[in-house]
Amino acid sequence: MVEDNQIVPLAPAETNPRSDEEFAAVKPNLRLQERSSKCLVYVLAGIVILSAVILVFALVVLRPVNPNAELSFVRLKDLNYAAGSGGNGNNVSLPAFNMTLESELKIENSNFGEFKYDNTSARVFYGGMAVGEAILREGRVSARDTLRMNVKVEVRSHKYIYNGTDLTSDINSGILKLNSHAKFSGRVNLLQIAKKRRSASMDCSFSLDLRSRSIQDLVCN
Repeated sequence: MVEDNQIVPLAPAETNPRSDEEFAAVKPNLRLQERSSKCLVYVLAGIVILSAVILVFALVVLRPVNPNAELSFVRLKDLNYAAGSGGNGNNVSLPAFNMTLESELKIENSNFGEFKYDNTSARVFYGGMAVGEAILREGRVSARDTLRMNVKVEVRSHKYIYNGTDLTSDINSGILKLNSHAKFSGRVNLLQIAKKRRSASMDCSFSLDLRSRSIQDLVCN
């Protein structure tokens, strides 16, 4: 008969490592966490790239600039001029000139949207005074395109030019220095998203050789 106070030994604590089945159950969880981390990195990288693309699009495509306008060439037709003569009373004749200028004016639109401009005019100046003008009707220049137009200006001096200019000496020297100016004010329509007011200004200078009846030194800014 076993005594009541007999000590029964406890079962030893299990010290064996986890079985292969338990490790196999843990590995899928680790792989899932790694995949989730990679997906998060890919998403963040995609957001950064998309933001960069949108920024470049906004800076390049949606940022309007002023179109460029200039004269490609100027041709002279029907030139008449006189240096004038001194005298008394009705014998005095003032220096004068008149001519027809034919030119090609081009507007370069580098925007990613159409440029539509209002009615304007192109003027020719001598000594800071207007001596000719051509009316230019409203028009449009397609995106990333160049518009070319033929412009004809009738140029004539008037009595007010004689005061404050060296017209007589210029005619005697054989060279008249002229300037041409035009401003095209309008709007750039950016991909039907936004319309921004912009303008194209033309400022050109050239010399008229009276003896050879030719245009020289055409420069546009």
